[in-house]
Amino acid sequence: MSSQSEQQSPEQAHPNSWGNVERKFSNKTASEYFDPCQDFADRSLKCMKRNAYDREMCHDYFQAYRDCKKQWLTQKKLAGSPAAKQ
Repeated sequence: MSSQSEQQSPEQAHPNSWGNVERKFSNKTASEYFDPCQDFADRSLKCMKRNAYDREMCHDYFQAYRDCKKQWLTQKKLAGSPAAKQ
């Protein structure tokens, strides 16, 4: 027979583990690798799943993602160029 401590899930054995990790990540500043267009990407994937992976049905979602990504990359280039810093 096994003891009760062996049958506990990791969450039960260490109840504050996630709380410690969550605090660490919630206080972290936004990374330079943060993608502000991730919401558009998620929506396009949800559309694909909802429509049996028919790309034609999700054209608007893909276009919104492309437009967002293009605008974001343009802003990054302008912010990084020497002429923009003057």
